[in-house]
Amino acid sequence: MLKVLVPTIMLFPTIWLSSPKWLWSVTTAHSLLIALTSMSWLCWTSETGWSTSNLYLATDPLSTPLLVLTCWLLPLMILASQNHINPEPINRQRLYITLLVFLQTFLIMAFGATEIIMFYIMFEATLIPTLVIITRWGNQTERLNAGTYFLFYTLAGSLPLLVALLLLQHSTGTLSMLILQYSQPLTLNTWGHKIWWAGCLIAFLVKMPLYGVHLWLPKAHVEAPVAGSMVLAAVLLKLGGYGMMRMMVMLDPLSKELAYPFIVLALWGIIMTGSICLRQTDLKSLIAYSSVSHMGLVAGGILIQTPWGFTGAIILMIAHGLVSSALFCLANTAYERTHSRTMILARGLQMILPLTATWWFIANLANLALPPLPNLMGELSIISALFNWSPWTILLTGTGTLITAGYSLYLFLMTQRGPTPAHITGLPPFHTREHLLMALHLVPVILLIAKPELMWGWCY
Repeated sequence: MLKVLVPTIMLFPTIWLSSPKWLWSVTTAHSLLIALTSMSWLCWTSETGWSTSNLYLATDPLSTPLLVLTCWLLPLMILASQNHINPEPINRQRLYITLLVFLQTFLIMAFGATEIIMFYIMFEATLIPTLVIITRWGNQTERLNAGTYFLFYTLAGSLPLLVALLLLQHSTGTLSMLILQYSQPLTLNTWGHKIWWAGCLIAFLVKMPLYGVHLWLPKAHVEAPVAGSMVLAAVLLKLGGYGMMRMMVMLDPLSKELAYPFIVLALWGIIMTGSICLRQTDLKSLIAYSSVSHMGLVAGGILIQTPWGFTGAIILMIAHGLVSSALFCLANTAYERTHSRTMILARGLQMILPLTATWWFIANLANLALPPLPNLMGELSIISALFNWSPWTILLTGTGTLITAGYSLYLFLMTQRGPTPAHITGLPPFHTREHLLMALHLVPVILLIAKPELMWGWCY
């Protein structure tokens, strides 16, 4: 754990002491080195599940893929932000990269924590840099409103979780994940226990987000700069899924009855948010709503608590993290050229940017779960598990898959095909930096087809 955490902390002096000319090159190289180092976690040697250097920070097959995804994303965020942060004063550039590194540090400590209370503190700490990035570097005047939504939704969900964790500590005497899995099952039978059960999960369901408490997400995504959108879609939503997987182990007897309304909301949300995507005009808003739809499937997979459901959930989280982040990068590159997120104003781009159209095509096909990409593997596992749990769910999940295919093709056809309007024929071409950025997003997705066991959690 320290082989990644220490270099990440050493990024802070690197950012503030390197010369302005080399700032972006040095930080990108340094963070890419950290990302490559983090790959060593994937060489699994431990037979007990946990691989630990001390009692507070450890990795296991569930947290490892999410940790590697977190480290992989930092150099990509720095690469993506370079164009629109570069004109700013040098200290503001340094501050921006510092916030991204703070975010990575908190996320590594959240995914690596073995104490649930440490996970909770880091879960909350990620709020601060994200909030500053959205409210300070956001695009429109709506950004303060988006920041307020983000802050209050997350805090309102998190306070019951803190109380629930303190009660758990009181009843079991420990909050260590290493020990809790061996403790006696809790006898939960009163109304108070049902409220405690809800308190344990609501914070994570808001973070995922579950349909009904998802309103902060499109606002935050649309107003955030590209790095904010990338880290929100790729990693921060996954904190919710990861936290649910860790907590569901302890909530067992009550989950059989109490999970129903949440599963219904999650599955209904797939259809509702997919339908919203079909009539979106705003590029980033469409991608944000598609994230809510995919996370609804993940929530359903986790809540039914079967090995297939869990495996599908973690595969879909990793695949969605890379693909959604890639889509936000592409949306940003279009925005940087046309200065508009309205899809109807920037159409027919395939004629002037043909290679970019290929990236759009691959990212959209991955988003609609084309075989044999990992997105399909995750979705199929979850849909099969849900079908086994109740055959009626196939109506909702099947319709959701159909709508996903519909809006993904709509997104591609709207932005890339059709006649090219006269006002965009003079757009500057893509830079090598942007092609590298897309390759670093989509090549891992394609390579994961060959070795999916890196990310399917406990089930091998």
